[in-house]
Amino acid sequence: MSRSLTEPTPPAKGDEKRDTVGGRFPPWLKKRIPSGGRTARVRELLGGLGVHTVCQGARCPNQCECFDRGTATFMILGDVCTRGCGFCAVAGGEPEALDTDEPARVAEAALRLGLQYVVLTSVTRDDLPDGGARHFAATVRAVRAATGAKVEVLTPDFRGDEAAVETVIESGPVVYNHNTETVPRLYPGVRPEADYRRSLRLLELVAEDGRCIPKSGLMVGLGEFEDEVFGVMDDLVDAGCRMLTIGQYLRPTPSHLGVAEFVTPETFERYRDEGLSRGLRWVGSGAFVRSSYGAESAYASAIQTRGSD
Repeated sequence: MSRSLTEPTPPAKGDEKRDTVGGRFPPWLKKRIPSGGRTARVRELLGGLGVHTVCQGARCPNQCECFDRGTATFMILGDVCTRGCGFCAVAGGEPEALDTDEPARVAEAALRLGLQYVVLTSVTRDDLPDGGARHFAATVRAVRAATGAKVEVLTPDFRGDEAAVETVIESGPVVYNHNTETVPRLYPGVRPEADYRRSLRLLELVAEDGRCIPKSGLMVGLGEFEDEVFGVMDDLVDAGCRMLTIGQYLRPTPSHLGVAEFVTPETFERYRDEGLSRGLRWVGSGAFVRSSYGAESAYASAIQTRGSD
C-alpha cells in the first residue's frame, strides 16, 4: 500500500461501478456458489424460528458456503445496531425491546442444525445498561444446555464495562472474540464510536481471566499500511490475544466505505507468517477469511498449540 493513501471516504450513493478499486474483482476474489439445496433449508429453519444470523445481516460472502454445510453464525440482541460503522451492512437505528425468548430459539436452531461448535455474535446495544451482556450469557448457557456444544462469542466492546465482560466469561464460552477491525489511524472513518485502546483492554481482561482463548479480527484493504497491521499484531499479542483473523474488506453496498486496495494472496500469506512469528497462536489470513469462518477448526488448531504459551 502506497503511503500516499489516507483515510477511506464513503462513495457517492448509487456509484455502484466504483464500489471497488478498478471496478472489477481480481481473480482471487471469484467465489463458487454451492448448488446444493441445503442452503434454502437452513434459511427456512432460521426464518421459522425467527433467528438472525450475521451471515445474512452483514451480507457475508461466505453465507451460501456455510449454509450449505449446515452451519451459521447467530446474531443476537435483535437485528438493529445502535452504532453506525462505515463498513457494516447491519441496519442501524433504534432497536426494539430485548427479546427474552431469543436464547431459547437460538438454542433450538443450534440443536436442529446438529452443531457441536456454535458462534454467537450480536449487534451493539448501547441502549441497554449492560450492553446486552446478561442476554449473551443466557444464550451461551441455553445453547450449551440444549446441545452440549462448545460456544465461541464475538461481542461488542460494552463501552468498556468490565463487569459486562466478566458476565459473558462466566457463562462458559471457549473462545472470546472481539474485533479491533482496523488500524487505529482509520478508526474515525471505519468505526467512529469505538475506541482502539478500549478494545485492547477488553481482550486483556479475557486473557487475564484465563478461561477463554482471546481472539480478534482485522479487515484489510481500507487504506491501512503493512507496518500498521504489524503494529496491531504486536498490540494484540501484548494484550494476551492468541487468535487473529485477517480478511479482505468488501463494500456491502454503494453507501458504505469504498475499497482502497485488493490485498494479494501473497500479502495475506505474509500477514499470516508475521502474526505467527510475533507470538499469535493461530492466524487465519485470506481474502474470504471472516471472524467466524471455519471457527471450529481454528479453535482446534489453537488448542493444539496452547501449551506453548
